[in-house]
Amino acid sequence: MNQVKKLKNSMASLYTLASEDNRIAFARPSVMLNPEHVLIPFQASPLPAGPWIVFAPHADDETFGMGGSLLKARREGVETHLVVLTDGALGGERDDLVDIRRQEVTRAAERLGIKTLHCWSEPDRSLGQDARLIEKIANMLIELAPGSVFFPAPLEIHPDHRATAFLVWSALQKSRNEGVHPTPIAYEIGVQNPINYLIDISAQSEEKKQVMDIYASQNSENNYQELVLALDKGRTFSLPEEVTFAEGFFYFKTEDLDHSLQEMTHRIVDLYQ
Repeated sequence: MNQVKKLKNSMASLYTLASEDNRIAFARPSVMLNPEHVLIPFQASPLPAGPWIVFAPHADDETFGMGGSLLKARREGVETHLVVLTDGALGGERDDLVDIRRQEVTRAAERLGIKTLHCWSEPDRSLGQDARLIEKIANMLIELAPGSVFFPAPLEIHPDHRATAFLVWSALQKSRNEGVHPTPIAYEIGVQNPINYLIDISAQSEEKKQVMDIYASQNSENNYQELVLALDKGRTFSLPEEVTFAEGFFYFKTEDLDHSLQEMTHRIVDLYQ
């Protein structure tokens, strides 16, 4: 681990927030692999510009994925809005599960300081490239004119997570025609994805645990809390030792919307080659 500490210290001294605000430049030497600082930040970043809209495929994804950042936004006075796309009906066996999950997310949103909560109740595990949903998302973007829009990272495992990413990306492309240009930001939920932005949630980790406890219907299905905390702990690997928990994001540039999310995902993965 001494080698890891030395690596952190040496890379931190070289790290200069690649191409401003920790955004990755895609150019790289053709004769060598990219160094670590191109693939992961070596320092935490401030909260992105508000207001925020967070798109969550299911009730709990917003908390498991970026609950610490939402709590930090509450503390710093950043206005936040939450859209839960599906009814979550397949997240357990109870007949009243949809109502329970609606109650849970309502309580969680209150704890997270969410200004408005929207539950759209689309069928669980049925999200796809739906023109109706893209239009609905675009209309919300136009109405709220956010500074930052959050959606699941495109290399998530659950199909609804990935589908949400593509839906929101298409809606962001559509809303540009109305002069709305928020920053697209992908967040992790269940697995590590390529990231270029880390938010220090050390001070929020305990309260994040408490908000995760609200989702009893899901915590009884798997050890989600333990897995989420492990992911948040793992995200501190490249950060100074005083950072004990962090959440990872991919911070896109607005001009990235000139391309499909498929193309952007391939460009990101190519950074590792």
